[in-house]
Amino acid sequence: MELSLYQIDAFANNPFEGNPAAICPLEEWLTDELMQAIANENNLSETAFFVERNNHFHIRWFTPTHEVDLCGHATLASAYVIFNLLGYTKNEILFNSKSGLLKVTRSDDWLVMDFPSHPPAKCDTPQAILNAFADTPLECLCAYDYIVVFEDENNVVNAKPDLSQLALLDLRGVIITSLSSQYDFIARCFAPNYGIDEDPVTGSAFTQLVPYWFIRLGKTHFFAKQVSKRGGEVTGVYAGDRVEISGKAVMYMQATIKI
Repeated sequence: MELSLYQIDAFANNPFEGNPAAICPLEEWLTDELMQAIANENNLSETAFFVERNNHFHIRWFTPTHEVDLCGHATLASAYVIFNLLGYTKNEILFNSKSGLLKVTRSDDWLVMDFPSHPPAKCDTPQAILNAFADTPLECLCAYDYIVVFEDENNVVNAKPDLSQLALLDLRGVIITSLSSQYDFIARCFAPNYGIDEDPVTGSAFTQLVPYWFIRLGKTHFFAKQVSKRGGEVTGVYAGDRVEISGKAVMYMQATIKI
């Protein structure tokens, strides 16, 4: 069996920026075990698989160790493949997923994702988070992930968390964030429980961050950056129970899997 595979840098203006995702279009679903094995072999933070049915695309996402319910950058990368490489002529893609219906539209070079909003709720700061970071956070919240808010952007940029402590937590990962002098806010994301020490750019994180900063700042439009080593710029729009997350993407590689 041979399968097409694309590696796309999502939330990137140029190759070697943003977050690389492996994209595997399918005619029929593979077994869960085989998709997980392919994701493990790719060894990227996410591999996305999709199948087209009746003008809708059904999408699933796998880290090297787990299937996840939502992934932003691999959805952006999948939309890039569909729009630019598979002959799709419409300006809107509808994805059915474990997180419901997701919509992606194209606007010039930007891809705009319409995702469900996940407002985080305040919570006590877990001891593992206090142990993991040298600086004490202003507050801690939780939704899919723990949201850890710091007073200064240097606390975020210079953080060197103890990943063994973060691996003790019960949620998917930890997002750290602060206000920024250049952007509305910055963030970094860590998910050692899912085989991702630090994710370069995490679209699903912004379904949590945008609602948080909407409450903090009272604005609905944001220009943010995930300040990982690769880094990536993201625009976000708060729309109540939905969040629009926009970015660009670049193709790095096209290949064939032989199984």
